[in-house]
Amino acid sequence: MRTYNELSLDERVEMQRRLEAGDSLRAIARSLGRAASTISRERRRAPSGVTYLAQAAQGRARLCRRKPRVPRKLDDPALREVVHELLFARWSPQQIAGILARAFPDRADYRVSHETIYGAIYVTPRGDLRKQLIACLRQGRSTRKPRSRGQDRRGQIPNMQSIHVRPPEVEDRLVPGHWEGDLIKGTGNRSSVGTLVERSSGFVVLAKMSSATAADALVSFSQALQRIPAALRKTLTYDQGKEMSYHDALTLRTGVAVYFADPHSPWQRGSNENTNGLLRQYLPKGTDLSVYSQDELNQIALSLNTRPRQRHGFHTPLQVYNEHLRLAEATLGTMH
Repeated sequence: MRTYNELSLDERVEMQRRLEAGDSLRAIARSLGRAASTISRERRRAPSGVTYLAQAAQGRARLCRRKPRVPRKLDDPALREVVHELLFARWSPQQIAGILARAFPDRADYRVSHETIYGAIYVTPRGDLRKQLIACLRQGRSTRKPRSRGQDRRGQIPNMQSIHVRPPEVEDRLVPGHWEGDLIKGTGNRSSVGTLVERSSGFVVLAKMSSATAADALVSFSQALQRIPAALRKTLTYDQGKEMSYHDALTLRTGVAVYFADPHSPWQRGSNENTNGLLRQYLPKGTDLSVYSQDELNQIALSLNTRPRQRHGFHTPLQVYNEHLRLAEATLGTMH
């Protein structure tokens, strides 16, 4: 790795002597073993029309080293406290940057980029605070672990409807009421939590499971979907996990048509995949998920639903979902 060392006083004295002798900047650079650009910048730092003086240049360099850098925005204690509070509430740096811009439109000193927040976290001195702040970030592997391309060993699900026959309106996320679903598993796959995400708003619903069987999934997902207003439950897109084997019964109980994504195609359920990643901040891998009550899962869902999202102009999924609900109720009212 190449490093750069400032010119020493001896080099500056030699540079002054060679300039006074009329040598070119390139010749001086060769004699000092320096780049010509280094000598050129050093010469330009002297005031225009003033003879280059080694002692003055050395003093100027010393002052520059002592001169404080431009203060970081997060050196402001009040702003730093706000950012830390939101980080501890599990907001991402991007969400924090977006909401600050909305909350303080006329305060340039309170507007920071997400990169500034990331930088401030990682320059925090080593210790408990640094560990706590980094733990608030959404951690992931530096390289993505490839999914198996081997034979799909899961049992075939009867009467599956492919994602490719799903109504076209689902794809563009403009029409509310279309959901994606999945299970996240606990240690040894012995416990699980059902996850539902509404595609247009990103609104999250969590369902407590006593196991990962198809019978338990039918009960838990049915109860979760039945709590959603009928106008906002239209379709559910799921992977080909065996827990959705009773999808016909789920449709009879809730009116929700179930469609199945292709094997090894997580991008076809991108909203749910992203949400599951966020949930691991609250429900870590390798832990027993059966210890969480439905009330605790509801609180976790509320935490996610009240985080601002960039794609909604930093409004929250809850705000967008409630607006969808209001419009749906207004439409029904005009039909009666």
